[in-house]
Amino acid sequence: MDIMDQVKKGTTTVGLICDGGVVLASEKRATMGSFIASKAAKKIYQVDDYLGVTTAGIVGDAQTLIRMTSVEMKLYKIRRGEPMTVKGMATLLSNVLNGQRFYPYIVQLLLGGMDRNGAHIFSIDPFGGNTEEKEVASTGSGSPIAYGVLEDRYTKGMSLEEGTELAIKALYSAIRRDSASGGEMEVVVITKDKYETLSEERVQEIRNSLN
Repeated sequence: MDIMDQVKKGTTTVGLICDGGVVLASEKRATMGSFIASKAAKKIYQVDDYLGVTTAGIVGDAQTLIRMTSVEMKLYKIRRGEPMTVKGMATLLSNVLNGQRFYPYIVQLLLGGMDRNGAHIFSIDPFGGNTEEKEVASTGSGSPIAYGVLEDRYTKGMSLEEGTELAIKALYSAIRRDSASGGEMEVVVITKDKYETLSEERVQEIRNSLN
């Protein structure tokens, strides 16, 4: 079996811009081909007080990037006396990925958070291309299924509560049809005042209410 077929990959992550903040969500299954390698893989990382990154792709590559960029964020804050903007962070990640284009990090990222300019989500590909998403975004093997739900149900200016429910519904649809997605869900809500990871009990409560 080719080594690339053994790498942990396959996932579904989503991000939504809502009234007053951003919702990021992912399921927790990691696969090696047809084998479920983990049911509790972490795919959302906090890289600053009000900034999170969702990861799809090779786990080791994603973790290396997160460690590197978290340090850069801290150094920037020390030197400038203020946090880096979401767009600044997206540019940093894009430059790192583009600089490795011949030996690329096999990842697809969603960068979401709040800064002095409001709520933002950026989608970043393995070669450093980045796109600011104005409403919703999804990455990973289950993203086509998730997009079907997001595009159908999303409305501009929806509340954070509505956005949370929609993110969970989109993930649930992907889990039902994409074999590389599954397990529990992780949901993060980011506002100008907090970065909050919903409890498993709260996520399950919302999930049950959607059935």
